[in-house]
Amino acid sequence: MALANAVPARAEASDFTLLVREHQAMVFSVAYHFLSDRAVAEEIAQDVFLELYQRLGKLQSAEHVVFWLRRVTVNCCIDAARRRKRRPEIQLEEAETPAAPTREGDPIRSERLRRLVASLPEKARMMVVLRYQEDLDPEDIAGVMNVPVNTVKSQLQRALNMLRQKAGNLK
Repeated sequence: MALANAVPARAEASDFTLLVREHQAMVFSVAYHFLSDRAVAEEIAQDVFLELYQRLGKLQSAEHVVFWLRRVTVNCCIDAARRRKRRPEIQLEEAETPAAPTREGDPIRSERLRRLVASLPEKARMMVVLRYQEDLDPEDIAGVMNVPVNTVKSQLQRALNMLRQKAGNLK
């Protein structure tokens, strides 16, 4: 896949189509698991890929594209969560569940866990989503969120402790 500035427009468009197909699930997944809102996650994915199209010639490699997509998705999600706080649209309990089939397991436990994760502060919630939903290493999360690795590790530990404490309080 050619990502250089000298790429003809037709080749660039086909490269973009391939990039969207390859990464749309990851972008949507991060947004959906962070925001628990399918419509907003779809909107964020569209915005992220529109911005990618505008910057396609500036990205040097496939790894750079993935890093860039994650970073822009994270920033868009945090911005959307902040906008939602300023003018809440719906309650978490009223959020639509995804149309995609869910994994086998206890649906009550899954819903409870989703609500617990959704109750975390924004940055901690994003770190949990990137670590446990997207299976990124702390080093990768640090790069995406532009924070030191030790900060990621300590905030993940705090987030897990908060989740344990909140889960214990619900029993």
